[in-house]
Amino acid sequence: MAKWAEKLAIEWRSRLAAECSDQSLATTESIARWLLGEDLERFDTLMPSQLAIAQQAMDYRYRILRQRYLGLPPERAYRHLTQRLGSLAVLRNKIRTWVALSRDRQRAVADVLQEVIQELLHSDRYIQQQIAWISQCTNDRRLQNALLLTTIEEYCLRPIRNQPLLVYRFVNYLRRSQRAGMTQVPEGDMVRLVSEEVTLDENDSPVSLLDAQAVAEYQDNQTSEEQQGLRLTVKHEFETYLAENVSPEAQEWLRLYLQGQSQEAIAQSMNLPIKQVYRLREKVSYHAIRVFALKAKPELVASWLETSLQEHSLGLTPKQWEKFWENLTSEQRYLLEELQAGKSIDAIAADFNLKPHQVMGEWSKLYLTAQEMRSSA
Repeated sequence: MAKWAEKLAIEWRSRLAAECSDQSLATTESIARWLLGEDLERFDTLMPSQLAIAQQAMDYRYRILRQRYLGLPPERAYRHLTQRLGSLAVLRNKIRTWVALSRDRQRAVADVLQEVIQELLHSDRYIQQQIAWISQCTNDRRLQNALLLTTIEEYCLRPIRNQPLLVYRFVNYLRRSQRAGMTQVPEGDMVRLVSEEVTLDENDSPVSLLDAQAVAEYQDNQTSEEQQGLRLTVKHEFETYLAENVSPEAQEWLRLYLQGQSQEAIAQSMNLPIKQVYRLREKVSYHAIRVFALKAKPELVASWLETSLQEHSLGLTPKQWEKFWENLTSEQRYLLEELQAGKSIDAIAADFNLKPHQVMGEWSKLYLTAQEMRSSA
């Protein structure tokens, strides 16, 4: 065994023995082998920074396995997967839009998501390779199922062009599912989607009829439009929040500030002393960061800024996240892991035997620490 692979194997066996004491030795050995991967020699060729990323990736997969799939019956574990992937706001919205535009408006998001997962299992080359590797790691059917579901979740959540990979798999699924052409088109109905691909022969790969650069530019424009739409939504919601919870003056200050006016110009427009305008700025800033973004509309703001805990690791780069994680206490790590798993503040408070506002306070500290790291970078 390669030098680094042997060292990592020892570390993982020790960690699994301590944290998974309810599992058999065969199970922990299989998990350690699965985490290290098939190519053990690669560890000795990695630079220190690359090795750190590889270790972080193994830790991430292990936490997914332990939190949602290890030791669970297959039906319950699969339900955890669909719930986790279905919680992605961007994917959920795309599926709902497609269902609304399709003729079959009775289909649920979960039904469509399951079809995408099934297609992934049958046609994705990476998943096929992982299925083969998992079968080499263990013969235990329940453990095989848990490792596969973990692999699917981690793979589907990989960020591609600031969106989870699963979003692109869903788009590809739409293209393939509607490739049959214009058959049985009802009178008076518009054709909403035409395939961009043709298959020259039964055994040939599909050939794109569109220019790849044009597709990339279109996707960039779509992302830009989505960001602009989110920005306008956040602006409107925050203005409404200020008017209802702070003061009409705070709402007016924000409107003028977003127009690019200086504090002096705002004071003149609002006919207020400059000191009062600066106090308004501090008040609006406090409510924006500590109340609106954390308590009032956290999902909306996180989606706009791409700082959600589940999808964007609070907006931190892998290196920043590693540093952030190292400085956390075990209780703080547990809190983040539970929030990543979709657990509510109230449920976590019950686990800690604390009041919800105490847990919310701790979560606020972690969020603001991550924001400081982003700003300093």
